Amino acid sequence: QVQLVESGGGLVQAGGSLRLSCAASGRLFSSYGMGWFRQAPGKEREFVAADNLNGITTYYADSVKGRFTISRDNANDTVYLQMNSLKPEDTAVYYCAADRLWRHSARSRDYEYWGQGTQVTVSS
Repeated sequence: QVQLVESGGGLVQAGGSLRLSCAASGRLFSSYGMGWFRQAPGKEREFVAADNLNGITTYYADSVKGRFTISRDNANDTVYLQMNSLKPEDTAVYYCAADRLWRHSARSRDYEYWGQGTQVTVSS
């Protein structure tokens, strides 16, 4: 079992940046593929980013490509989401998730473990 705790959310003006962190505990963190999802009020949870077993390839939703970067630090059991050039439409609760099969999937059902989420609000 893996426990995930997100942090780093907050209120930021459009064009600003935030870095979200997701600290993992429990089973060996490096054996899990990690993803970030978000959910805005009244909308379904949507894929944001995922990493890959090779530690090089990353995957992004078209809406965040070129602005967001997923990375991980296995020594500290943490995955990050660097968010730049934020837009009001990025406002949502952001969740990290773990997948023991490293599918780098955009489908939330492919992830076994989830954090509680952190709120990101981007003002115009």
